[in-house]
Amino acid sequence: MTPMNTVLDRRSLLAAGAGIAGGAVLATGDAAAAAAARPAPAGGRFPKGFLWGAASAGYQTEGNNVAADLWVVETMKPSPFPQKSGDACDSYHRWQEDIDLLRGTGLNAFRFSIEWSRIEPEEGQFSIAELDHYRRILEACHKAGVTPNVTLNHFASPRWFAARGAWNKPDAPDLFARYADRVGRHMGDLIGMAVPFNEPNAPLVVKWSPDMMAATGQPMDVASMAAPLMKIAAKKVGSDEFSSFLFSDPAIAVPAMIRAHDLARAALKAGPGDYPVGAIVSIGDDQAVDGGEDKVAQKRREVYGQWLEVAGRSDFLGVQAYTRYLIGPNGPRKPAAGSPLTKTKWEYYPAALGHVVSYAASQVKVPIYITENGISTDDDRQRIAYTRDALAGLKAAIDAGADVRGYFHWTLLDNWEWNEGYKQNFGLFSVDRSTFKRTSKPSAAFLGGIARRNAL
Repeated sequence: MTPMNTVLDRRSLLAAGAGIAGGAVLATGDAAAAAAARPAPAGGRFPKGFLWGAASAGYQTEGNNVAADLWVVETMKPSPFPQKSGDACDSYHRWQEDIDLLRGTGLNAFRFSIEWSRIEPEEGQFSIAELDHYRRILEACHKAGVTPNVTLNHFASPRWFAARGAWNKPDAPDLFARYADRVGRHMGDLIGMAVPFNEPNAPLVVKWSPDMMAATGQPMDVASMAAPLMKIAAKKVGSDEFSSFLFSDPAIAVPAMIRAHDLARAALKAGPGDYPVGAIVSIGDDQAVDGGEDKVAQKRREVYGQWLEVAGRSDFLGVQAYTRYLIGPNGPRKPAAGSPLTKTKWEYYPAALGHVVSYAASQVKVPIYITENGISTDDDRQRIAYTRDALAGLKAAIDAGADVRGYFHWTLLDNWEWNEGYKQNFGLFSVDRSTFKRTSKPSAAFLGGIARRNAL
């Protein structure tokens, strides 16, 4: 999904959003129509060669990732996921249709993940058939004139990797690098750009959940809160060491994943192919209120700092931004009463994208790509208004000097959104849950029009 579009809370231990906030959902109807109908903001063309795309994730769209750790978690009882992913969008079989829809809309880039659990369903056992499967997707992208942006790990890992302790084990980075090496050698000549991990700072984002800190004033201890669930999963797989990234202890997982990133990047860069390998960071538009400047600085150090350093020594930074967070001297606060919210209960704040990009550009000197941005809503006019205003802010940041080279909307399809199941609608296309028929929304044509013009 999304930034990390999941955070842990007391009730389900996995609640949607890089932050949870209470309040009223953004108004629909006439207000949304008026917002969408406002004149386009002033602004010229985006940089030449700018990538316009949509993002997706294998576990959320392919369906039946039965060898993955999260399949264990979603099928156990009790589970933090109230709905099973099941067939998802059946994109494992319908990937050609998805590429055709994306290209037909006017977009020229596609971000998707290669699922480690399919490539290496058992430790040391690599599937040539599955490697060929993803190679065919890359070939189809090139045939359609679409730049493929590949993520090697979008939250889900192999069941066997989780059963042996995942990132708690010292050899975990080497195992991930071995997988990256196989992917690179098999299809590197077709990859357009790549990242090892989607939002590897997600556990750190979780610790700063506005919902939890507003209630307790303390960071969320993800690993301790998830421990009872992990015991259930461990029993299910017959291992007392089961661990999954979304429920991990950042103090252990982050150093291991930084090493894994560096090793995987080196493996991919070894060839074949010559493509940029970057790092994605989930970043909120953190705004100090009532003297919260020191807390903002603390959050940025703890949540973004290490991974921005990683991005700075990589080929690009992938920014994932959705909303803003108000931070007082005691930490994050929920949005003010009456603030407009999206369907995920995040504050509706399209200006966040431009603000985040300006901050990111001040921290790293590598090119920036927006690898996720969007909203969940049942009123597509809201999505159009949000996208237009977010892109206006992005263009302003570019005009001010930020080296931004592409924008990937989250997401192409309405898909499975972790603990929210199929309740959220981030997609440019809706998906019938019985037939898997894809239906274009007006926002798809809207974004496609901007892409074709390369201008607001």
